[in-house]
Amino acid sequence: MASDRIDQIQSQWQQASPGLDVSALAVVGRILRLARLLERHREALLAPHGLSLWSFDVLATLRRQPPPHQLTPTELYGALMLSSGAMTNRIDRLEADGLVERHRETTDRRSVLVRLTARGAQLVEAVLPVIVGSERERLEQCTTPQERELLAGLLRRQLLALDAGD
Repeated sequence: MASDRIDQIQSQWQQASPGLDVSALAVVGRILRLARLLERHREALLAPHGLSLWSFDVLATLRRQPPPHQLTPTELYGALMLSSGAMTNRIDRLEADGLVERHRETTDRRSVLVRLTARGAQLVEAVLPVIVGSERERLEQCTTPQERELLAGLLRRQLLALDAGD
């Protein structure tokens, strides 16, 4: 089997600190490296559409909601794990681009809903198939359906364990 950067890093650490157990690097290092590579790939797919990772995440989160595709800012930043200040700035930018709009709640005038505009929904619907198709092709190049299912299950188990501690 071919070696990768993580094998090299792990080997270097074993030589530099022979008593240190660096076996977790084999998994964690690869997960982190894959995350960076997948983010760069996704950024390249989004850029021609004028979108960034964060803007697409906000739009896609709204699009996943039942019509009229809206959430409160609190629900939105909770779903995206952001601070309220960061979320306000992002909503402002997306609103200026005509991709979302703010609506006052009819039952509570103090409450605001962030709603996906028709233009925002069209953009998500145009970009999403490109992203998921490209990512599926990348996975299919090096794994079988059974391997992908196994990997997804193992990653899910690890995420559930780590999320439980947060």
